[in-house]
Amino acid sequence: MKLSLTARLFAAVFSTAMAVALAMGVLTHVNLNRDFLGYLNEQAVNRLDLAQVSVTAGYRENGGSWDFLREKPELWGRLLRPRVPEGQAPAVKSSPAELTGATRRFALLDVDRQRIAGFSQPSPDAVERPIVVDGLTVGWLVLTPFESVSSGAEKRFADAQLRSAWAVGGGAVLLAAGVAFWASRRLLRPVRRVAEASHRLAAGDYGTRVPVTASKDEIAQLSHDFNHLALTLQRNEAMRREFMADVSHELRTPLGVMHGELEALEDGVRRLDAQALRSLQGEVATLHKLVDDLHELSLADVGALSYRKTDLDLRTLIDGTAGAFRERISGSGLALQLELPDQPLPAFGDERRLRQLFSNLLENSCRYTEAGGALRISARREGPHAVIDVQDSAPGVLPEQLPRLFERFFRAEASRSRRSGGAGLGLSICQRIVQAHEGRIEARPSPLGGLWLRVELPSHG
Repeated sequence: MKLSLTARLFAAVFSTAMAVALAMGVLTHVNLNRDFLGYLNEQAVNRLDLAQVSVTAGYRENGGSWDFLREKPELWGRLLRPRVPEGQAPAVKSSPAELTGATRRFALLDVDRQRIAGFSQPSPDAVERPIVVDGLTVGWLVLTPFESVSSGAEKRFADAQLRSAWAVGGGAVLLAAGVAFWASRRLLRPVRRVAEASHRLAAGDYGTRVPVTASKDEIAQLSHDFNHLALTLQRNEAMRREFMADVSHELRTPLGVMHGELEALEDGVRRLDAQALRSLQGEVATLHKLVDDLHELSLADVGALSYRKTDLDLRTLIDGTAGAFRERISGSGLALQLELPDQPLPAFGDERRLRQLFSNLLENSCRYTEAGGALRISARREGPHAVIDVQDSAPGVLPEQLPRLFERFFRAEASRSRRSGGAGLGLSICQRIVQAHEGRIEARPSPLGGLWLRVELPSHG
């Protein structure tokens, strides 16, 4: 049978309380058997001392002889009455010695140790008190001690103590059961909420959330982490749907153009000439670039994108990449501003991947920056990092859109739109390359009015 967490917590607390109560009962029983007899005998000896005074006084009052007891044994009980002040009499009568009948084990012996009155069979280990009158011992008052708790008042007293102990133990167990029941339900209620929400989340309800308590305990942290997980899954699901929609859209556009071109050629509406071939080749190139980018992103996601890192000079690499783009930059009507250090900028990385990184950054600026603008590329060393800044002029990107520029298929609105020809994968690939080199890339508003992309890579040497 599978027990719930609530039942197991209740059983653990309740079992602990039961074990404590049982141990308390056993120890109480052992202590009663071991120490209670000693306590009773000690009280009986105290009572014996009081009786010694009264018996000595009785001897004096009856002519200095024990004959009055031999003739009237019934006077024995009266003789044992303690002679104490009137205010102390109630305390003596209610003492444990009186309650347990200690006087019934008193015996009076004469000077020759012959029994006169009292307990008929004094034990050899009896406690003795001499009866001394005028300096002479005229008899002995003896007490036979308890050897066990037997029937009678003594056993009733011991039973009463045991009943009290078990009553207290039983009450403690019931209280523990109540506390365990309350705690198991109260403390585990948030856990049950998280468990129920987990089932809904597993079923695909990514909008599921659990309330977070004001306390800062582990339960509150669990609720907070669950909500964060649910939000992440919700975002990932939304990104997955957007990804599928964007991929299908990006594939549909060139395929639609190619389909239309081929139908026109087939129907004779358009001639198969160099222009038609260039149009078809352009759409094929677009498809090829999109598939290549998607393939590289998929490899980067699983950590399978190959890197061959060596020592290199970022200054030379940036200068060479910018030189390869000069004609493209000039054709876009942009003015290139290249600010590189005089000294080498060493790094440890994959030259081919870093060249792809800088090419994508420059391609992004060429594609989206308006003609007549500027493109500024600068590189320098800041502490343990090499910092590369790529800034362009208008149009810019809204501040709230900057963090999303590295998402797949994301394009800023307005001027930086898909009409410029991008699929929205270039900056995502850039981010994966930078991360593989243990660096970081971020987007900022550019002082030139456009976009500022900053790359920080670990400097080497």
